[in-house]
Amino acid sequence: MSPPRSAPFGSWLSPISADLITSGTVGLEQVVLDGEDTYWLEGRPAEGGRYVIVRRTLDGRISDCLPPPFNARTRVHEYGGSSYLVRDRTVYFSNFTDQRLYRQEVEGVPEPITPPGDQRFADAYFDAQRNRLVCVQEDHSTGKEPRKIGSRP
Repeated sequence: MSPPRSAPFGSWLSPISADLITSGTVGLEQVVLDGEDTYWLEGRPAEGGRYVIVRRTLDGRISDCLPPPFNARTRVHEYGGSSYLVRDRTVYFSNFTDQRLYRQEVEGVPEPITPPGDQRFADAYFDAQRNRLVCVQEDHSTGKEPRKIGSRP
């Protein structure tokens, strides 16, 4: 074993890197219950930091709800808010790449429910009495008047 050496603060070499620490870690967030199913959001560093909605059924089966490259993450408030909601086996989520809202049956394909543009959506709530989705919307377009975007699921 070699003798210890002194080095200026912050200049010493370490075999432990940030990538080494985070590469095998899966972050779990935003647990949602829908009937007998449990959903959560997994942050996956090994997939470029993609956030995937995962579902566990009553009989213990676990499966991803979102196919790649969909990424359930929002930039509302710049740091994000709740990025998905599940209601009667239908998932509503904000996709990170385009910040549009999508609707997806549990075993289906994501379909956009908001138009393309520079809007962001988060913190969705399903208003059952009026059969509508209500959420925070930020409009980041320039030179345009804010407009109401309405969509019934």
